[in-house]
Amino acid sequence: MQLAVGLLMSQSIIIPSRFNGPDESANGGYTCGVVATFIDGDAEVTLRSPPPLDTPLEAIPTADGVEILDGSTPVATGRSIAFDPPVLPATPSWEEANTASRHYLGHRRHQFPTCFSCGTERDDGLRIFPGPTGSGLVASPWTPDSSLPNNEGILASPVVWAAIDCPGAWADARDLTEDPVVLGRMAAVVFEPIEIGRRYVVIAWKLSEDGRKSFAATALIDDAGKVVGSARQTWISTRRS
Repeated sequence: MQLAVGLLMSQSIIIPSRFNGPDESANGGYTCGVVATFIDGDAEVTLRSPPPLDTPLEAIPTADGVEILDGSTPVATGRSIAFDPPVLPATPSWEEANTASRHYLGHRRHQFPTCFSCGTERDDGLRIFPGPTGSGLVASPWTPDSSLPNNEGILASPVVWAAIDCPGAWADARDLTEDPVVLGRMAAVVFEPIEIGRRYVVIAWKLSEDGRKSFAATALIDDAGKVVGSARQTWISTRRS
């Protein structure tokens, strides 16, 4: 999928069904990452409706970014921002992340088990399973494999956004098996190319909560202990009662 950085005229994009979140719609982080490819510099993306899969969508330039439409239905908007990475509370080791991942809540029950990022029923997904570390974080080990979209061993940007998406949901204090959340907004920056076959740790922590909304931060840490990606997210509970 070839996407321009900086959009001068409308273009058509399609999110393939492989990159789903819920069964019938696209993974939020992957979608935000696709939208971000149209933005020069750091990007913030707001999801307006569930992004459809295998459907031609129109990307239209706006005064401050881009709007994605499914016919007349707004799907997402993206804009350029100056991203201020959140301060990491801790940086778990690979071994600590492995231990935490064994306690991933989604192993017991998962509302979206086929999710490309965190689904337990996806052999061709990212299989990022963030579990509690005991220090207010969730963490998961992650080694991107060559089946993922890449260019000469460098992972495609939307896949990286998917990797630093879902862990933020599992950082919430809610029981996500009973009260699932969906992504509403995401801002992210990737500082360095993410390499196929390299070991990474993905971490997330909760920032605050406001009614049905919760706010989280995530980070991607390489095997040298360096933060190579960071994000902030707004999550929305699907339970209205």
